[in-house]
Amino acid sequence: MAERPEDFNLPNSVITRIVKDALPDGVNVSKEARSAFSKAASIFVLYATSSANNFALKAKRKTLSGNDVLTAIEDMEFENFLEPLQESLEAFRKEKAKKNESGGKGKKKRPESDKPDVEGGDEEQEVEEDDDLNEENQNSDGN
Repeated sequence: MAERPEDFNLPNSVITRIVKDALPDGVNVSKEARSAFSKAASIFVLYATSSANNFALKAKRKTLSGNDVLTAIEDMEFENFLEPLQESLEAFRKEKAKKNESGGKGKKKRPESDKPDVEGGDEEQEVEEDDDLNEENQNSDGN
């Protein structure tokens, strides 16, 4: 958990980019204003997270979902953000599904030239089993 209020602030480079993208060209923003935006954005994220967590807890879950966030945004009376957030969430889900279909997280296959030249394929099977064990160990380590 963060120990200081500054630990909750979003990176200044991210805030600067968001502010510049929202304003017309030629408009300058003072350092003080960027700091205020950073604090406001951090507070908003904390508030939205807390609200979404409340919905997850009511559903007896420990993991926040995209739907929890959408429900929290509605509950916080930021209905203007709902449609763009729903579109972003849907685009994210489609991209994730596309990666899953194409094997984006699966094992990398070795080119034929790198495969061992062994009759029966026992060595190749052992390599795949070792890869599976390594993945399981990494997942259990939290990596």
